[in-house]
Amino acid sequence: MPEADPYNIDAIERSAAVCAQQGKLDEAAGLLRQVLDKKPDSLRAHFDLANLLCALGRLEEAKAHYEAAIVLKPDYADAHYNLGVVLQALGEPTVAMVHYERAVALKDDYARAHSNLGNILHAFGRFAEAAMHYERALLIEPESAEILSNLGSALNELGRHQEAMARLEQALARKPNFAEAHSNLALVLQRIGDHEQAIIRYKTALDLNPNSPELHNNLGHSLQALDRWEEAIAQFQRALALRADYAEAHANLGRAQKACGRIAEARQRFETAIALSPKRGSFYLHLAECKTFGPEDPHLHAMEELVAEDSPLWADERVNLHFALGSALADVARHEPSFEHFRAGNALKRQQIVYDEATVMARIDRIRTVFTAELMRARAGLGDSSTVPVFIIGMPRSGSTLVEQVLAGHPDVFAGGELHHFAQVVQSVRRADGSPFDYPEGVPELPGAMLRGIGSRYQERLSRRAPAALRISDKMPSNWFFAGLIHLALPNARIIHTRRDPVDTCLSCFSTLFHLGHEWSYELGELGRHYRAYATTMAHWSAVLPPGTMLEVRYEDVVGDLETQARCILDYCGLTWDAACLDFHRAQRPVRTASAAQVRRPLYQNSVGRWRVHAERLQPLLEALGPDLQLDGTVNKSPSSGDSKPSER
Repeated sequence: MPEADPYNIDAIERSAAVCAQQGKLDEAAGLLRQVLDKKPDSLRAHFDLANLLCALGRLEEAKAHYEAAIVLKPDYADAHYNLGVVLQALGEPTVAMVHYERAVALKDDYARAHSNLGNILHAFGRFAEAAMHYERALLIEPESAEILSNLGSALNELGRHQEAMARLEQALARKPNFAEAHSNLALVLQRIGDHEQAIIRYKTALDLNPNSPELHNNLGHSLQALDRWEEAIAQFQRALALRADYAEAHANLGRAQKACGRIAEARQRFETAIALSPKRGSFYLHLAECKTFGPEDPHLHAMEELVAEDSPLWADERVNLHFALGSALADVARHEPSFEHFRAGNALKRQQIVYDEATVMARIDRIRTVFTAELMRARAGLGDSSTVPVFIIGMPRSGSTLVEQVLAGHPDVFAGGELHHFAQVVQSVRRADGSPFDYPEGVPELPGAMLRGIGSRYQERLSRRAPAALRISDKMPSNWFFAGLIHLALPNARIIHTRRDPVDTCLSCFSTLFHLGHEWSYELGELGRHYRAYATTMAHWSAVLPPGTMLEVRYEDVVGDLETQARCILDYCGLTWDAACLDFHRAQRPVRTASAAQVRRPLYQNSVGRWRVHAERLQPLLEALGPDLQLDGTVNKSPSSGDSKPSER
């Protein structure tokens, strides 16, 4: 290296550049410090020294020199960008965002600044703004697989799934071994419910990046969705072996353990997740679902302190926190603050969702218009003759999980849980011209072959879960919407309608944060009107379905006399008596609903009449239900459909 003239600043800077090219970074940094000793306002020296310090991992020092460069030249776009990179690395994303915004304001075609700004906005949940910056970056660098992948991720969060998949496929066309793009595509597939394909993508990503705890965690999520519980648990454990402080993986492992009935282990996992990430409301909610709080419980106090803090919580986390606190305070009989937290959580959740009540109610009304007694008689006996399906329908939180757990104790029954199969089959039906089938209006025009096709396609999907089972239950409560079509498509299917005190049912829905659907449950008036529409429709089904088609089971009767009701249920399903059904809480099968922990305990009756302590606070609900529903839960009473089993065809 040539000797630098100690009095020639340009010569020192040139020598520093040569040292940097030769990898002598410390020596180069020392030379630049000499420059700054002689000329503290050297813009080039501050900027170049900051770059060297970044390369050496000395980020705090680098930050100071980028800031000095910006003081000397406020419109220095590269210094703003580089400072943003350093601030991100130092865990200061909010300040970093300011400098990225300044960089793109000074230099609109600065692709990397747009991209990094998009990354921060994405992390903050501001997905529309993130997508805008990714799209701008993509106009400048259209071949960038990284930008395409990030844009796909943002579009997925915005619910624009087809566009997201297209962008991610473009990213993989440019960079086939890009693990992050495979992972992002798997996330889209997860979001649209195609977990089989998501698993394939995650495994491809893991082949490329086998030590990613995030990939193992996300793969576990898809395996769990397909009821491959032990495989899912193994993936969560692998994620934790790679990163012991991975709070999300602890929580997911806890959720899987809870579903499998390993409640004590699940509770420990949730407590670990909270210890690692004490401001995650979702972790407290998981914990609340599998323990009973005492008045001095430290987690109860932690939640109360957290909800009172001014520190910003993401909206989703605050919703979770309110529901968790509502549950914990109910455990200690602090009824008024409990209800207020449920009210606050529901109000925040209602702001996040779109629910067109008028459209939903009009569609429910049309069901009763279309499914007349004449239609049911005219189309009787045309469907698939399978006797395997047992549909358990009704409102959520009405005892359906309990009834399925009773059935699960029988050796001839496979409990399928909440399945989307019937609605998916109905959605797949097309008219002769290829146009979509409209439910309920299209039912009268369905030929017998199509009715049989609906039944057989459903039966085929159902039986894949347990080909040898005599009966398979489907506990999707919202299938009450399809009860008439279920009978036409599967005339020998059993339909068990679970019913519970209407106000208790609605309060339980209001106290539950559903992860998908149930948009009607987050405002008391809407909840009451939805219940009334459901009850009116169930009265209609009782009137138009043939006697013996549907069995009604009241939750209060089950908890009051389990054996009598269990015998009735088994007889209706054409099953011999088995006393194991009385030990429903010992049934070894995964339960993924909000009742997962509750059905692992023997019967208890403290949920009956629970609403009465909140009577004054429930006035909007009571008004929407009306006095007849407050009394017994039925409207427009029709002759009973009976409780004998349907004939075997």
